[in-house]
Amino acid sequence: MNFVLLDEISRLPQPYDAARAARDLENFHGAATTTDLGADLGAAATAFAGHALGDGLLRAIFGNSPFLARCVLKDVGFMLRLAELGPDPCLDALIVDLDDPSDGGGPHGASVMRRLRIARSRVALLVAVADIAGLWTIEQVTTALSRFAEAALDAAVAHLLRGAAQAGELRLDDHADPNIGCGLTILGLGKLGAYELNYSSDIDLIILYDPEIIHYTGRGGPHGAQAFFVRLTRNLVRLMQERTADGYVFRTDLRLRPDHGATPPALSVEAAETYYESLGQNWERAAMIKARPVAGDRAVGEAFMAALMPFIWRRNLDFAAIQDIHSIKRQINAHHGGAAIAVAGHNVKLGRGGIREIEFFAQTQQLIWGGRDAGLRQRATVKALGALAEAGRIDKQTCDEMSEAYGFLRRVEHRLQMI
Repeated sequence: MNFVLLDEISRLPQPYDAARAARDLENFHGAATTTDLGADLGAAATAFAGHALGDGLLRAIFGNSPFLARCVLKDVGFMLRLAELGPDPCLDALIVDLDDPSDGGGPHGASVMRRLRIARSRVALLVAVADIAGLWTIEQVTTALSRFAEAALDAAVAHLLRGAAQAGELRLDDHADPNIGCGLTILGLGKLGAYELNYSSDIDLIILYDPEIIHYTGRGGPHGAQAFFVRLTRNLVRLMQERTADGYVFRTDLRLRPDHGATPPALSVEAAETYYESLGQNWERAAMIKARPVAGDRAVGEAFMAALMPFIWRRNLDFAAIQDIHSIKRQINAHHGGAAIAVAGHNVKLGRGGIREIEFFAQTQQLIWGGRDAGLRQRATVKALGALAEAGRIDKQTCDEMSEAYGFLRRVEHRLQMI
């Protein structure tokens, strides 16, 4: 068997715990000889572990991350497929296989839950290998995680919509792809919206529906559509984050929706537009910079985002708005500590000079200048810094230093999460 992965490795970390690495390497050899794998896979596993780079990769995984070690040992067959094909083809295949139109619908979805969780474990291993072995840049890592999150959401929504159609609650335009024309859209905010998901990210979502588009059959009375989408949203969250024997897919956060303390988990497009036009706050404008449709009916999501452009990108900011932006920063510092930088106990995400501070710097400059310059309306942090420098709003040196720091801190964050 030819291991494409080994030909692409450019670096490998040393095992922190060499003794544990050696023990798990023995476990890997033991798994390779079990009858469950079959003779061919067993031979391939032995050959992979016997290769100098294969041995080095396995020791790097086993000696640094108990989580990744479990991923390898419980799924040796996938580890070998990854080694044979490389990360990009494996990721594409995992994404294609997420949705199964022949799978029965319904809110419980034991089969789809298991399929999504097994795929998530495999993506975690695939991404980690591509990252620590130097096959992917930090942008490729975060994009891969974000692509998988989108596909997982699409598959979960499709499953729930098919179940609703079987129950007679709505009609589907396309059973094979129920998301098309369904009237339900899912907006991804934060790192998901910017293709910047970290290795262990929550996903921040806003769930909206357009009652003029959905083919709701009318069961449940005049408020049936809202009740239906609220129930679907709760089932979606359960499919994504409920822990089972196979783990979970993504922790899901709906608190960035309009007035989350007083509104249901799913809102009509009209209600959301009315809220932002009349009551939307500056922190919500900053949050919506990164928002984009990530699942469901993307046409509805794109139309909603287009309608929201005047709210996000104001041509002029008054003094009170700028003060409000500064107050958000002060609250971050007060809550998470921004007085000093120290190595021991330093929070690479929320601490002073951390990931969140770089993101906040880029977003505040975008809010100030983006209303007049559409070129500054970038979702990704490094692209936003580059656009600000190109437009002369920040120094080139500032852009370069912050971009380099951002990449370094994101790599540190991912290593900590892998451990």
